[in-house]
Amino acid sequence: MNGGPGPEPGDQSPSDGSASVPAGRRLTADARRRQLFDVALSLFAEHGYASTTMDDIAEAAGVTKPLVYQHFESKRALYLELMDVFSKELVTRIVKATANAEGPRQQVELGFAAYFELMVANEQAFRLLYGRDAPDDPELGAALRRVEETIAQAIDPLIDAGLDPAHRLLLAHAVVGMAEGASRHWLDAKRDQGASADGAADGRRARRAVDPEDGAHLAARLADFAWAGLRQVHRI
Repeated sequence: MNGGPGPEPGDQSPSDGSASVPAGRRLTADARRRQLFDVALSLFAEHGYASTTMDDIAEAAGVTKPLVYQHFESKRALYLELMDVFSKELVTRIVKATANAEGPRQQVELGFAAYFELMVANEQAFRLLYGRDAPDDPELGAALRRVEETIAQAIDPLIDAGLDPAHRLLLAHAVVGMAEGASRHWLDAKRDQGASADGAADGRRARRAVDPEDGAHLAARLADFAWAGLRQVHRI
């Protein structure tokens, strides 16, 4: 018999071919799910939650919409799962990076480094969380707050200053807020630089420049700022 197995039911050729699966190649359920994850992340990051439909995801993935629904019951469920997967990856990286730190200052540095290195490597995931087009939706907003809480819970044990638990958790949330604010600025500046290159940004945006590749430099600056405050913390 010539050739390999045919494509799974629901495969089709996408209009742009960017996320297509080669003809004649059958994906496993796990591989298909990962493909749809990647396609949905790209579309949500670029166009926002409200402007992305399941039809868009199916077309970009080169499958039919019913096949997408075989893996995800709704666009909302897909979005929430993306947020959950990404927050777990971010926490895992922070915990792993800080595990062998030689002291609290290095813990701060390594934690920020893990955070911002992931931002540069996976910009789309950060746009999902902190981009301009974050959904204005109570349930999805609550999911974002859960992400923030998860990261704060991971940072909490790293603040070793003899503080009571409530004080320590408050400072952990403050550190998370600092990182989020820097992330939003970086993402906006990166997008503005792209628009400026196309001749579509005004002068104010063009001046808000960042090095789009220098996550380590950004991490060092934030770590220095955070440590300057944390080392002075005492019971109040």
